[in-house]
Amino acid sequence: MRASQARDKKNTPADLYDTLHSGFGWSVPEHFNMARLCMRRWAEDPDRAKQTAVIACAPTLQDQRHSYAELLDQANRLSNALAALGVQRGDRVAIVLPQRFETAVAYMAVLQMGAVGMPLSQLFGPEALEYRLHDSEAVVAICDQPSLPALLGVRDDCPLLRCVIGVDGDGTPEGMRADLDWAALLAQEPAVFSPVDTLAEEAAVLIYTSGTTGNPKGALIPHRALIGNLTGFVCSQNWFGFDPFDATVPSNAVFWSPADWAWTGGLMDALLPTLYFGRPIVAYNGRFSPQTAFELIERHGVTHSFLFPTALKAMMKAVPAPKQRYTFQLEGLMSAGEAVGDAVFAYCRDELGVTVNEMFGQTEINYIVGNCARLYPARPGSMGKGYPGHRVAVIDDNGVECAVGVPGDVAVHRLDVHGDPDPVFFLGYWKNEASTRAKYTGDMANSWCRTGDLATRDADGYLWYQGRADDVFKAAGYRIGPSEIENCLVKHPAVANAAVVPKPDAERGAVVKAYVVLAPGHEAGAALVRELQAHVKGKLAPYEYPKDIEFIDALPMTTTGKVQRRVLRLREEERARQGTVS
Repeated sequence: MRASQARDKKNTPADLYDTLHSGFGWSVPEHFNMARLCMRRWAEDPDRAKQTAVIACAPTLQDQRHSYAELLDQANRLSNALAALGVQRGDRVAIVLPQRFETAVAYMAVLQMGAVGMPLSQLFGPEALEYRLHDSEAVVAICDQPSLPALLGVRDDCPLLRCVIGVDGDGTPEGMRADLDWAALLAQEPAVFSPVDTLAEEAAVLIYTSGTTGNPKGALIPHRALIGNLTGFVCSQNWFGFDPFDATVPSNAVFWSPADWAWTGGLMDALLPTLYFGRPIVAYNGRFSPQTAFELIERHGVTHSFLFPTALKAMMKAVPAPKQRYTFQLEGLMSAGEAVGDAVFAYCRDELGVTVNEMFGQTEINYIVGNCARLYPARPGSMGKGYPGHRVAVIDDNGVECAVGVPGDVAVHRLDVHGDPDPVFFLGYWKNEASTRAKYTGDMANSWCRTGDLATRDADGYLWYQGRADDVFKAAGYRIGPSEIENCLVKHPAVANAAVVPKPDAERGAVVKAYVVLAPGHEAGAALVRELQAHVKGKLAPYEYPKDIEFIDALPMTTTGKVQRRVLRLREEERARQGTVS
């Protein structure tokens, strides 16, 4: 198709879905390294080396642009430093950093030396940190000052953690300092490093994800998974500044998302794909607010973004008519984590000037389903269709595809429509072969991988979300596994038993609610509610603490003694329909 034809179609996209899929096939090389494609190829190109990779922003600091050449220089120095500390190929390195230039440096340094980056949220409390550091057998941790006290507080219980590297260590009180200071460490290392020629199948990232029962599981992500993410990224971002009809047109994309780079949404849906295409990403190290979002988008000419529905709802309420106050250049907007809804969909279209593309994926198999308003119609409220290269279906308990309108488990086949392996798949759960096998129906090499999310398929192939098959839920975009919160609650002396379920919420989609059975000798009351909330906040993450606690004489149980969370979940849904408050 000629460029002139493409220009005519930009505002009235035809449905090119079938064309996209029929002509697509994967090309996965034997050797592949995320850092080489996301950094080195640009930094080593004289025409691209000085282009901006990261725009670092913070509330009290002046914006600073960092080039791909600078990213390579710093990553090489850090790789040399980590090698000197004994970090070897396959070792896990914890990265406990917010959105900032040093975070991008840390990922690139770890990946190019064949080690495994393990992102950890700054929101994690000591208990959450300790479990992940200990279970992963991390040998080095990199953090900045806000995370340092919690990290130092648990290191004695993580015997394999040999070293803590601190960013911004100046002025830190004695006794609360990291083992090594980032700036001093990098300054003494050479800026030349020979990267490891990793296999595409080798592990690159270890991300812990919450489940229904037991502790969080570490999903091991290979280098090739980035390739598997790209079709979804490009489609959901309306081709990310490239012209889908004319390959000679360069991209002008500038990306920003408030999604934490410690999560799949921030790392695999924002940071890595943006760098893969050699474009700048805005790194904002501060709290999200609607006004800040609008200012960042305007100031940096952001063209593409990933915004959770919760963030979009907050922006819509705070600034109902933003185009009267701000100038936008948005060309692509992806949203995920919960349903966008008609009101937010219309707001994005009318006020932000862009059709929001809803997307669906999970850490283990990311970016598999979604919309692409540029090339096929986006239907409000729909999860979209399977992205190119992914064979997606709604299946029943026996692995048979469900008929139109019949609910089933959203699943992705290990092989694409041409019979080639789909590179998007994770390697498995860290030290948990049983859970890995349970994820698949039949032979793992030639089978469906279940997401655990229920949906229906309409006659046109669009998927419509129906809920989770298990008890995991999303609250304000965060994936919540009830088990970890329940385990934390029962450690409090006042709690005999607890069950955690989602409580419907107009702003966040859902909030965390805990049903608590009191231990003998304790009385319910507002003071105890606050005490239990603080207890969870101090040990896990702020987004995991129960916003609502209801005391109950006994939890609903199965005959085998398992808590029936579904009964409590349905109770909350019924209360929401009736408009009653517990």
